[in-house]
Amino acid sequence: MNDVIIVGGGLAGLFNALLMNRAGLQVTVIEKKSYPFHRVCGEYISNEVLPFLHELDIDVHQLGASHITRLEITATSGAKFAQALDLGGFGISRYKLDDFLYHKCRSEGVNFMLDTRVDDIQFVNDAFEVVLPDDKLTAPLVIGAFGKRSNLDNRLRRDFFYRRSPYVGIKIHANIDFPDDLIQLNSFKNGYCGVSKIEDNRYCICSLAHRDDLREQTSLEALQENIINCNPYQKEIFRNAEWLMDKPEVINEISFEKKQPVENHIFMSGDTAGMIAPLCGNGMTMAIHSAKILSAIITQHYRQGQPLTAPKRAALEQAYVTAWNKQFARRLWVGRQMQNVFGNNQLMHAAVKTLNNLPRLAGWLVKQTHGKPWS
Repeated sequence: MNDVIIVGGGLAGLFNALLMNRAGLQVTVIEKKSYPFHRVCGEYISNEVLPFLHELDIDVHQLGASHITRLEITATSGAKFAQALDLGGFGISRYKLDDFLYHKCRSEGVNFMLDTRVDDIQFVNDAFEVVLPDDKLTAPLVIGAFGKRSNLDNRLRRDFFYRRSPYVGIKIHANIDFPDDLIQLNSFKNGYCGVSKIEDNRYCICSLAHRDDLREQTSLEALQENIINCNPYQKEIFRNAEWLMDKPEVINEISFEKKQPVENHIFMSGDTAGMIAPLCGNGMTMAIHSAKILSAIITQHYRQGQPLTAPKRAALEQAYVTAWNKQFARRLWVGRQMQNVFGNNQLMHAAVKTLNNLPRLAGWLVKQTHGKPWS
């Protein structure tokens, strides 16, 4: 009998599984793919997460994670802003980190169903039925960790799903001539590209572009040449890049709309609960932190063998919504405001000039999109 079914095996799903399994709950993770695999992601994590990882006996630098200490923001005009990152961060691929966490969870007793699609999640008689193509699982608790956008969002009739998003995410790994300790955000028309080192002399190049520009250019290659490369810094990066993936990973309709952390009694975690603009560079950290918060609340309110009554469930849900909003609502709001500036060539030129004249403003913005170290 499952205590918790987690739909989605990304960072939020894996950390929820690890923590609740250690608390003695029976956990099953359902993932539609098999590890290891790539995800569209900037693959940068701020160091605020390190004390928590150390408590879990996870050393990302043994996995080859890079050390990131500097930030640069550039505009198509050639204007550039540079600043040291007080807290700093590290780069590591989802391909490597997710696979490591999957094996760690399995070794500690978490049950996995891989290459398995979830068709629907239904709340019936105070319990969940998770509908698979040829089976049905039941549990008192379900966590939605299925990422940025899923058909399940449609099945659950989540509001944001019906507001079309114009953004396309594109990620590829490359070997490039680029500083090991730098994360660079390069703006271009209607989008931007983040570049930073990950493990094994690999660099993550992750772009957010507008679907209309992709349609007009008809191919990713043309989009790169005619839109992204209008930023001279990005053009130089691409000029001598050695691609380390057969083709880029692409995801359509990335939405930064406000989402609800609980929908139809399902606890949403990570990007499923709310996605910060990638230029803020902290989506992976937020996914890990949201799992820490949610797993702690569940283990505080839920006991094996005891019925989860409607009042107890309501208290559990309210506790999570309150904790989520306290930790992330402002961070997400600031990210949405910053998103409006990136992608506008004139505004970006002015913004970079302003940041150079007001470095304290840049420090404030970084602090608004990053948390403090936590454990």
